[in-house]
Amino acid sequence: MMGESGSGTAGVPPEVVSFLSGKGGRSLIVKGGAGTGKTTFGLELLERIGQPNRSFYLSTRVGDEALYRQFPWLKTAEMRSRVLDAAKLFLDAIQSGTKGRQSELPESEQRKIRAGKEVLGSFGQERGPPTRVDRTHLVALLKRSPMPEVENVYNRIEKALPEKSLLVIDSLEGVTHKYGLEMEEFVMALQKDLVEGSNTAVVMILEKPEAGGIEYLVDGLISIQREELDERRVRHLRLEKLRATNIGQARYAVTLAGGRFAALGFSMAPNGKANDDRWAPMPDPDRFYSTGIPTFDELLGGGFRRGSFNAFEVDVNVGVDDYYMLFVPTFLNFLAQGRGIIAVLAAGESPDKLRETLIRHVPATQFDTRVRIADYSAAETEDPFILPMARGGRDDAARAMVMAEKTASGPDRKPFMEYMAFDTFESLMGDQVAIRMYFQGISRTKHVGNLGIGLLKPGLLVSSEVLNMMDSYFRIINIDNAPCIYGIRPRTMIYAISVDASKGSPHAVLTPVV
Repeated sequence: MMGESGSGTAGVPPEVVSFLSGKGGRSLIVKGGAGTGKTTFGLELLERIGQPNRSFYLSTRVGDEALYRQFPWLKTAEMRSRVLDAAKLFLDAIQSGTKGRQSELPESEQRKIRAGKEVLGSFGQERGPPTRVDRTHLVALLKRSPMPEVENVYNRIEKALPEKSLLVIDSLEGVTHKYGLEMEEFVMALQKDLVEGSNTAVVMILEKPEAGGIEYLVDGLISIQREELDERRVRHLRLEKLRATNIGQARYAVTLAGGRFAALGFSMAPNGKANDDRWAPMPDPDRFYSTGIPTFDELLGGGFRRGSFNAFEVDVNVGVDDYYMLFVPTFLNFLAQGRGIIAVLAAGESPDKLRETLIRHVPATQFDTRVRIADYSAAETEDPFILPMARGGRDDAARAMVMAEKTASGPDRKPFMEYMAFDTFESLMGDQVAIRMYFQGISRTKHVGNLGIGLLKPGLLVSSEVLNMMDSYFRIINIDNAPCIYGIRPRTMIYAISVDASKGSPHAVLTPVV
């Protein structure tokens, strides 16, 4: 069956995989404006879902050599065999004559055949797997104009029968304009001959953003749009119709990074599971602390600068698990190198859950002895990692924090991480007191060379004052169920945050959204 390629289907929405790989033929129209990534999407389907010797890409807009220049990954012998240049197919057909063309039946005989099929269908009788490609509608079109490249495709699909083939046509306008056909009649021919009659999945790419009324002829419709978000480019893939397929998510953010099409916002981790391996620390470059994420280090020019405080503004529709994909690798990288952490968690974050997450990859004793989580609602606790801050006055709280800093530094007085949710202080002390505390804490962090990470939630009164103190400022947002990050200071493009598919959680990767 299609969809069992060794390269997997990562990057193609699971709904599309299910639709095209389902039993029987399927037809799909992909529409969108210029530059939205339709060609890249079609080629990705060819590799991710199609199979060798029964998946074909008929290109009418651009020759195969131009495709290979734009998409170098197509140059493998296997992928080259799937790309059919319409111009070359036309020349090949002229040189070989018309051998192999099905003899044209009189219209009266064709009507009898069609009527017989309809009668059998009305009785609910299912035919066995097809062994010949139905050419009834193609023959009718060939009476008006020879189409050698289309006939060539029919022949190739017939050779693959009874196995299911995948055909990608790029573009519908390219074929119909060339032969003076109405788009509706050509789509109908493909639908009847190949999809319904020959067990073929046919993907038809439109060069324009509107289908012009032919949507009702096909089984599926996908649109790809492009928009600007905070002066940064974002593409969306919308599943408008996929017949007999459950659509769990109707829209996906997509990227064309590296000349490949990838939908974002669904898990691509191996087997969908996290790993429980010990964290192997990434070395810290000179004057930097590694984030624990190689692609994030690269974005930052080496990592977080030593003695810096870095703000992350988290949008309202971004969950804790989403932004923890970004922060957990940094926590682990600190702990695995014998450094400590002092944390003031945000509403919705759980000390127990954080501990449970981290001790899967570092020893529990390491967490309990080097991590201190301030709890301003607790007067006492049995957990060694909890720092109860409600058992005395302000002086008692200050002394407790000094002791926590010594614990996080350890006997070797190493620098530590300060993870601070600014909404907690503002809700407890008010914005003016909180701002004074922030100024003192941030100044100390920079002076002693610690790493500061500050979390900002929407609606905070202190945001503007805090951001003025920060060395860097990032926003974490949700685009079509995909957590993403982009830099305000320094300015960066948008990157999707996801689990590293080759290693599994908690390893993460940033993918540019282009």
